[in-house]
Amino acid sequence: MKKVEIYSDGACRGNPGVGGWGALLTHEGHEKRIYGCEKDTTNNRMELMGSIAALRVLKEPSEVVLWTDSQYVKRGMTEWLTGWKAKGWRTASNQPVKNQDLWQALDEQAIRHQIEWRWVKGHAGHYGNEVADQLANQAIDEFLGKPN
Repeated sequence: MKKVEIYSDGACRGNPGVGGWGALLTHEGHEKRIYGCEKDTTNNRMELMGSIAALRVLKEPSEVVLWTDSQYVKRGMTEWLTGWKAKGWRTASNQPVKNQDLWQALDEQAIRHQIEWRWVKGHAGHYGNEVADQLANQAIDEFLGKPN
């Protein structure tokens, strides 16, 4: 199985506001950088989109270490998802799960792979996280027409 490391991040100018996501994928010394933007979104949605988009890039089932600076994403996938699904996409307090569409999309991508979810402190100089953050912000800048 192919081994891939993914660094994923999201950003938002305003919350809600213009948001961007970015991801760095690495495999055997090669890097692939991807990013995208949405006009009216939230930071949590962009955090989720970075992971979804990165996993969509993988053409075959892979062993993945996925780094995120979002406890929301990490805990959602490692602690909360099973319960949400069992309760018909309701939280422990019986409220609808926020961003259900993206959680379902992420779950759909994740089941194709063996994923180890890891948290990294954001803005702490970690190369992969810094690249993903830069890509997320680049997406917003390009959408807003700001020079890089």
